[in-house]
Amino acid sequence: MATEVFTHLPEEHDHKLTAEFARDHLPSEEELFDLAELFKVFSDSTRVRIMCALSQTEMCVYDLVELLGASQSAISHQLRLLRTSRLVRSRRVGKHIFYSLDDDHVSSIIRTGLEHLRHTKGEHDHE
Repeated sequence: MATEVFTHLPEEHDHKLTAEFARDHLPSEEELFDLAELFKVFSDSTRVRIMCALSQTEMCVYDLVELLGASQSAISHQLRLLRTSRLVRSRRVGKHIFYSLDDDHVSSIIRTGLEHLRHTKGEHDHE
């Protein structure tokens, strides 16, 4: 991504130059597609709740069932999607499988999203 950003454009500016600048700094089409797919995973509140819970502690399916009040099959289905998207990983201990967030990037996405929501909510509260 660009580190140089046009923050204050003059009233009359060169639209072609601005568009060219943006185009030159966009991620590749493949990266944009993959990013959109990643954000689709965040579009389901059950998956977001699972990831928020896993950002606090490692959990098994039955822990998540207890926490979220959903069926074991529903939680397992969501965990499968999260694992496929490489947002959640698992480890086996005996007969139990424990789930955690895949890495710190996932925690960062959640934290940044919440910060943005809280920040914009505060802005709208003062309007």
